[in-house]
Amino acid sequence: KSANPQWREQFDFHYFSDRKDMLDIEVWRKDNKKHEELLGTCHVDITALPAKQTNCLELPLEKHPGSLLMLIAVAPCTGVSISDLCVCPLGDPNERQQISQRYCVKNSFQDIKDVGFLQVKVLKAVDLMAADFSGKSDPFCVLELGNDMLQTHTVYKNLNPEWNKVFTFPIKDIHDVLEVTVFDEDGDKPPDFLGKVAIPLLSV
Repeated sequence: KSANPQWREQFDFHYFSDRKDMLDIEVWRKDNKKHEELLGTCHVDITALPAKQTNCLELPLEKHPGSLLMLIAVAPCTGVSISDLCVCPLGDPNERQQISQRYCVKNSFQDIKDVGFLQVKVLKAVDLMAADFSGKSDPFCVLELGNDMLQTHTVYKNLNPEWNKVFTFPIKDIHDVLEVTVFDEDGDKPPDFLGKVAIPLLSV
């Protein structure tokens, strides 16, 4: 019930500079659980923003009245990576030794915010539910830790997909839960849910 809402929410997106991505923003109005109405859209060219500073942007909504006020910062993000299984970041013995020293007990208080990082190897799924009429699915896997999200590629027409990807997340809160969700890609439609598992970091 507001024409001037204040959300004050923060989101982290992993942006890789070799891609020319636009940040697409949509504003929706919700009457009830069944009825939603698009109030406007706007777009931000990430490559045009100055790096390493917070940019205050007032973005007019396209073809609709109103505007959005946003703070957008493009900053180096350490510890986040996606790689193939054969080039796993922790596979190098020298790198493992450096990491062991970095997080040893005597260095615990050098950087309080640097809790550590989590490396997840997403190998495969077995006997997934068939979401298509053909008796197959087009599965991909989404990993979420706090407000960080990374995902695999889609393996088409397969109920036993193999992704063999390695994901690395910086840990901001040791009480966070790693959520791994498998979806079926469905073209322009929202993906279908195929299953989910939640793993508390404290259980690792």
